[in-house]
Amino acid sequence: MRLQIHRKLDRHTGCVNTVGFNADGDILISGSDDQKVMLWDWDTGAVKMQFHSGHGDNVFQAWFMPYTDDRSIVTCAADGQFDLRTNTATELFVCRNSLTKSGYSSHVHLNAITTDPRNPNLLAVGGSNPFARVYDIRKCKWDGSSDFAQPSDCYCPPHLIGDRGVGITGLAFSHQSELLVSYNNENIYLFAKNGGLGPDPKPSAKIEGSKGSKSTTFASGEAVYLPVPQIYVGHRNCETVKGVTFIGPNHEYVASGSDCGRLFIWRKRDGKFLRAMEGDECIVNCIEPHPHTMTIASSGIDNDVKLWTPSAIEQARVLNVEELKPRKRKAKLWHFALPEELVMHVLAQRRQPAAGEDSSEDLEDNTELLSLVLQAADRDNSSDDSDEDEEISDGSGSRAK
Repeated sequence: MRLQIHRKLDRHTGCVNTVGFNADGDILISGSDDQKVMLWDWDTGAVKMQFHSGHGDNVFQAWFMPYTDDRSIVTCAADGQFDLRTNTATELFVCRNSLTKSGYSSHVHLNAITTDPRNPNLLAVGGSNPFARVYDIRKCKWDGSSDFAQPSDCYCPPHLIGDRGVGITGLAFSHQSELLVSYNNENIYLFAKNGGLGPDPKPSAKIEGSKGSKSTTFASGEAVYLPVPQIYVGHRNCETVKGVTFIGPNHEYVASGSDCGRLFIWRKRDGKFLRAMEGDECIVNCIEPHPHTMTIASSGIDNDVKLWTPSAIEQARVLNVEELKPRKRKAKLWHFALPEELVMHVLAQRRQPAAGEDSSEDLEDNTELLSLVLQAADRDNSSDDSDEDEEISDGSGSRAK
C-alpha cells in the first residue's frame, strides 16, 4: 500500500476522536474533544458546516444516518447520550447497565456507535463496560419520553464478561453484518452475525469450550453454543479511545490505530497481521476508508485529520509486529511560556505574613521555587527540541521515526 498524506484538515481545537465519509464520499464528518462536529469538503480542505454537538463531554462518534440524503447525523459522547440531529437535536435514550432489583443501574459512558449497513435500523453502541449492545431504533420512542431502552442483543468475548477493567473503544459492522469490537487494554474481536448473548446476558462462571464454539449458560439454565470470535492482536490500545474499521472493497481487512502511532492492518478471515504504517506523531485513534476510492482518513491526539491517498513512490516497508514499540510521548506541561511576574505573584500569595512578621525567609523560599520552576521549563523545552530528531529502533537494525 503506497499511501501518503494528501491533506491535513486543521480546524478543531481538541483531539479528533471520530472521522467518517458520507455515502457519496464527497463530505467528511469529524467530532472532537472540543464538542464540535464539522463537515468538510475533504478534497479542498474547506469546512462546509460546523456546530456544537449539544453534548456536555467529548464527542467520540459522529455519523451520517444511511438513506437520509445526509440530512440526519447521529452522535454519541462521554456524557452517555445519543443525539440524532436533523433540524433539531433529539435525545433517543440513555444507555444503562442491566436492570437490577433496585432499578436501572448507572449509565454507560459511550465511546462508539455504528449502524448495520444491511439493516440501518440496528444501532450498536459500546463504552465503559465489556458489552457491545445492539438496539433496534424502531422500538425507541422518538419523543424522548423513554429514558431507557432494552437492547435486542449483546456481544462480549466470554472471558471478558464481568471484567470491570475493560471497555469498548471502537465498533464496526461489515457488509455481512459481522460486528467488530475493539477493547481498551485488550484486543480486537470479530463476532459472527447473530452471535450475541441475548438482550440481558447473565452467564454463569463456567464456560465450556470446544473447537470453534463455546457454551454459555444463562440465568435461565439455557446453554447456548456460540462461535468463538476471531481475534486480532499486536496493536496497543491503552492511552486513548481508538476506533476500528474494515477496509477493502469486500471488507477483507481489519484496521486500527495504536499507541505506537501506527496504522495496523490484519487479514479479516484469520487474523493474520499484514502491515503497520507510520501514522500520527504519537497515537492514531481513528481510521476511516473512503466508500469508493483508495483514500483513508485518520486522526489521533493531534487536532487535525489526515487524508491518505496511494500516491507514494516507494512501498512501505513490512514490519514485524513483535518489533514495534510505543513511542515516547512528549510532555506538554511546559509548552507555553511562563510569565515570571505572574508566577511570582501567585507564589507570594501562598503566605501573607502577619503584621510585624519577618517575610524575608518566605521571599527567599518563593524565589528559589520560582527558579526551580523556570529551570524545569527550560529543560523540558530543550528535551522537546531534541525529541524532534529522536529515532526509535524497530528491532531489525534499521531506524524508524
